[in-house]
Amino acid sequence: MSTRRPEFPLPDPVDERTAGFFTAAARGDLAIPRCEGCGRLVWYPRPRCPHCGATSMPWTTLSGRGELFSWAVVRRAFLPAFEDRVPFVSGLVCVDEDPSVRVVTLVVDCEPATLAVGQPVRAVFRDLAFAPAPGDAVTVPMFVPA
Repeated sequence: MSTRRPEFPLPDPVDERTAGFFTAAARGDLAIPRCEGCGRLVWYPRPRCPHCGATSMPWTTLSGRGELFSWAVVRRAFLPAFEDRVPFVSGLVCVDEDPSVRVVTLVVDCEPATLAVGQPVRAVFRDLAFAPAPGDAVTVPMFVPA
């Protein structure tokens, strides 16, 4: 996998495996590959559908809605680049279209103490940037309570 910056690897929005995700995010959409063979969503992207083996999986725009499956409040930076972000909420969101599809994300614009398992959330799109990579950012989906 290529990285945009060797000193801090932001997600690479042009990597062929995930470019559809970042292209959709840049236009304000949440997209996940959907297998043309069996119709199931396939997350994380891979060359073959794990359900039926098909290889055609176009990126499909989803509603951007889901439920909070799990989360953690990060209070200590695990990498120096995260020092100016703590505390933050790292979450796992089940998308409405298929609750078995869970997206790792940031949960923003909320008080962590108010979060609950199964809480409805919706996607918002923001630039992800870090101090070690000034001027470099990637638009990503984050989630807020709905």
